[in-house]
Amino acid sequence: MTDAPELQHGPLEDRHRALGASFAEFGGWLMPVSYAGTVSEHNATRNAVGLFDVSHLGKALVRGPGAARFVNSALTNDLRRIGPGKAQYTLCCTESGGVIDDLIAYYVADDEIFLVPNAANTAAVVDALRAAAPAEVTITNLHRDYAVLAVQGPRSNRVLAALGLPTDMDYMGYADSVCSGVPVRVCRTGYTGEYGYELLPPWESAPAVFDALVAAVFQAGGEPAGLGARDTLRTEMGYPLHGHELSLDISPLQARCGWAIGWQKDAFFGRNALLAEKEVGPRRLLRGLRTVGRGVLRPGLTVLDGDRAVGVTTSGTFSPTLQRGIALALIDTDAGVQDGQHVTVDVRGRAVDCDVVRPPFVEVKTR
Repeated sequence: MTDAPELQHGPLEDRHRALGASFAEFGGWLMPVSYAGTVSEHNATRNAVGLFDVSHLGKALVRGPGAARFVNSALTNDLRRIGPGKAQYTLCCTESGGVIDDLIAYYVADDEIFLVPNAANTAAVVDALRAAAPAEVTITNLHRDYAVLAVQGPRSNRVLAALGLPTDMDYMGYADSVCSGVPVRVCRTGYTGEYGYELLPPWESAPAVFDALVAAVFQAGGEPAGLGARDTLRTEMGYPLHGHELSLDISPLQARCGWAIGWQKDAFFGRNALLAEKEVGPRRLLRGLRTVGRGVLRPGLTVLDGDRAVGVTTSGTFSPTLQRGIALALIDTDAGVQDGQHVTVDVRGRAVDCDVVRPPFVEVKTR
């Protein structure tokens, strides 16, 4: 019998404890789940602003002559669509079309691409890229070199402006700046659907940046928010989470992420398998479920059309915005289930009625 691996700790744990956070394991890291409560933090983000510590996210640097060209030959999206000062959502796939991870690529220069993968998959992404990289391109795991702080919500620009940080970049644009004397990269992105930003300060300097952000967030009528609210917010938007809607067994096409594939490119990991799947159509497809009556949906539940099993839920939660249960589910395409149809979900032997809908479940104003 082997001991469980020791949990990793972020640079702001003492700050979270001082704010009264509760903690849980996520991707091998001990992370704050909530402070005032998930519903309060969810609503604060939708209506004002929320501050999330997501420093557990991975960081890696691809550097060397032709680094951008190499990354473009490996990851699914087409880096030629952007340039320096822009970031892009993309995927790292296996040759069979499964997803090692979904991640954000920052285009720094033709010879430098900065990557932000998910916490648990960072090493796998780095290994996959190293195995394919030419000798002149290096891939460095920088997991503990940078923290990641997300400021999300309709008042997020007010928070950044109060600290003298840039706010006027386009969506997925980024700029390098300074906060409380600390260099920080600011990107117009996030995982909540709301207007917002993600900030990357150096790991050891993150407490000073976090303290400044906390004060500005409270001043703007917002709250610190934990990973509980991050999950309810992203589920309301229908955003995939690796290990749920994407995995080695769930392709980008099944998860409706085909938009993040540069189909015209000559090469990327999994290209042949994904082109073949695209030609015949995926055998299952991600759809949204919204409860008609009472019931909270969770992952791993069977979806039924009449008495016929047609799929399984991949994520499920209570939506604070809609005040009802919602879920994402992989539905067999040959079952003929369409948006607007009624299905049931088996929740511990009880049939919960649901409408099939196309996410997002809620509409947000992203300016």
